[in-house]
Amino acid sequence: MSRYSNIPVIKNLEGRQLYQTVRYPEIPRSEDDLYVYTTIGDRYDTLAQQYYGDSSLWWVIANANTLEQDSLTPPEGTQIRIPSNPTPTLSAYENSNPPSLTSNEEEETSSTGASVSSVSSGGGGSGGY
Repeated sequence: MSRYSNIPVIKNLEGRQLYQTVRYPEIPRSEDDLYVYTTIGDRYDTLAQQYYGDSSLWWVIANANTLEQDSLTPPEGTQIRIPSNPTPTLSAYENSNPPSLTSNEEEETSSTGASVSSVSSGGGGSGGY
């Protein structure tokens, strides 16, 4: 699964595909959070699968930690925080990000200069991960 699969794609007036800007919420600490030391081969998506049963929640773990956020691989031997309950974070994410735009809204948003990132095969997109 692509790490951008949940980010809506829109088109600008020239027909170029763009990722819609995504706003990630702050993830509060909880006394129930888990702290683990990473080992060789750990990735945020595999950790999300292991702890949440859903690899698409990789961004919850990545955003809870301020290390190497431009990579899906945390540094080996680093202690990272696994938020115990991602549900409040998912609700905050949904409240901060509108659903996919319709084609009429795409044109209106694109013409107003909304902040979006270009889609590219090299990984582009929003969030920097």
